[in-house]
Amino acid sequence: MKETFADRLVGIIIYAVLAIILLIVLYPLVFVVSASISDPLSVTKGEMWLFPKNLSFIGYELIFANKEIWIGYRNTIIYTVVGTTVNLVMTIMAAYPLSRKDFTGRNVITAYIVFTMFFSGGLIPTYLLIKNLGMINSMWALIIPGAVSVWNIIIMRTFFQTSIPNEIQESASIDGCSNLQTLWKIVLPLSMPVIAVMILFYSVGHWNAYFNGLIYLNDRDKYPLQLFLREILIKSEVDNMAGGMDLSVQKHLMEAEAIKYAIVIVANLPVLMVYPFLQKYFTKGFMVGAIKG
Repeated sequence: MKETFADRLVGIIIYAVLAIILLIVLYPLVFVVSASISDPLSVTKGEMWLFPKNLSFIGYELIFANKEIWIGYRNTIIYTVVGTTVNLVMTIMAAYPLSRKDFTGRNVITAYIVFTMFFSGGLIPTYLLIKNLGMINSMWALIIPGAVSVWNIIIMRTFFQTSIPNEIQESASIDGCSNLQTLWKIVLPLSMPVIAVMILFYSVGHWNAYFNGLIYLNDRDKYPLQLFLREILIKSEVDNMAGGMDLSVQKHLMEAEAIKYAIVIVANLPVLMVYPFLQKYFTKGFMVGAIKG
């Protein structure tokens, strides 16, 4: 069909709207990156709008001068890798049986699991439980309490139900495969989109987590990265407030401004680097797993 003037006009409008939305989304990201490598004074005065001005890496220098940052990076990587592995295994082992129509009582178990989304014991009972289990000041205090997400179980269960034909699983059973063999050899290879989504969800959660570490960890050698970054930011703000009318107050203010933007980059750069590799699976895995309940 020949494209009419109205079709071209609508196309131009759509592209214009999408371009505006793209600029709105990208501007904060570009601004933060530029501000982190610009002269803090230029940023404070509003002289920097988009691109870096008067290059300065003082924020990064102040952050990485703290040797504990590297300890935090090491710990966070360990917590993220181990935690995501535990999360993924637990989610798959819960979602797969619940997706099988021949699993007796699956509706009752699903209702019981969903019930926990609406009610929890609260912070103090949870802390007492972790203490009684002997997990205070250990890595497992940051992993076991959040070992599985009910929402993610539902997404993965629905993916198994809607995207993996029962006939394939029945054929595998006829050929002599056990349930675990069917899961490992048939279901999981066909479920890479939703698995990629789960990895992204869980890993980002572990990478950005700091509250559980703040509550359960006493040894600084076990602190995650986010706790150290939080301390640096709070310390810079306290120094500024304590500066009063001292001649160095301007310097403290500039350092705090630089640290603020640099911390955002340091904390999120690894996640931003991983996301493009999982992005192609993200939409497919999430949407297919959310079609039906």
